[in-house]
Amino acid sequence: MEQNKNLAAVAAQAAVAAKSTSPVNQLKNLFNNNAMKGMFVNALGKNAGAFISSVIDLVNADSTLQKCDMKAVAMEALKAATLHLPINKALGFAYVIPYQNSKKDDHGQWYKVFEPTFQIGYKGLIQLALRTGQYRTINAGVVYEGELQGEDKLTGRIDLNGERLSDGVIGYFAYIELVKGFSKTLYMSVEDMARHAKRYAPVFKMSKATSVDDIVKLAQLPPSEYSAVGWKGNFESMAIKTTLRILLSKYGYLSTDMQGVIAEEQRADYATSDIQAAEIVESRQLLADTAAKAADESEDARVKNEESSTTPAEPATPTKKAKKEETLP
Repeated sequence: MEQNKNLAAVAAQAAVAAKSTSPVNQLKNLFNNNAMKGMFVNALGKNAGAFISSVIDLVNADSTLQKCDMKAVAMEALKAATLHLPINKALGFAYVIPYQNSKKDDHGQWYKVFEPTFQIGYKGLIQLALRTGQYRTINAGVVYEGELQGEDKLTGRIDLNGERLSDGVIGYFAYIELVKGFSKTLYMSVEDMARHAKRYAPVFKMSKATSVDDIVKLAQLPPSEYSAVGWKGNFESMAIKTTLRILLSKYGYLSTDMQGVIAEEQRADYATSDIQAAEIVESRQLLADTAAKAADESEDARVKNEESSTTPAEPATPTKKAKKEETLP
């Protein structure tokens, strides 16, 4: 009985100590745990130590992220580690972003809590795509006033070779070309992107005060410092990533890692279940595979036609009558 009381007292003291420990120290203690550290070592090998240090630096520099549960932060960072993507904000490959969500307690009362969320950047998407070895070219960026010359509705080709007239942003583009020859371009105007963000981005969707016109104005602001993330912090980066993600999910070749990342983002965007998100990716992957196969067959046919046109024709075998004429004196 006395022993149980002592154990309860020790547990209570440990709980108080945990609450009084700073978030950064809590995170350090987590990484000193062999089980937690082992997961990062399994993912990154000898580079695990440097990655863990970058996570600690990230939390140390972000006061909002410090309001999150540190174990949840570590697990979100592990998602970046398994994809071998650095989590440094300045690099723009992957982020752990704190979102303030509403929760209901045991008594049915709502309360606000900060929760960390892994989010890939557009540079991270490009990196994952290049690792597949299936892309000859992949690019995404901003379209300025004067650059857009037109769009072929039949082929989907976008002409962006116009002369830039100002710093005014009118849209965003993404382009992919597979090694098999298939290529596709996607262009989204600023208005299209603003409507997408208003419909799906939690920071805008939950705000009745924010209109589509307000979001359009964000596109004209100069890019934020590299440490800023999210739609309000770095609208340009989020818009480029959204354009590239939509193009890849519809027409690109997707590795297992890419399918997982895109399914996760679509689950957040469209509030779908795990199964529905997987079905979206699988159906779009089927379309991409079919397009790649068609491009492959077209390339093979072109090569055969070129070979047949460059190979000299063999002389025709003379007929019996022709042979007799050849032997006449």
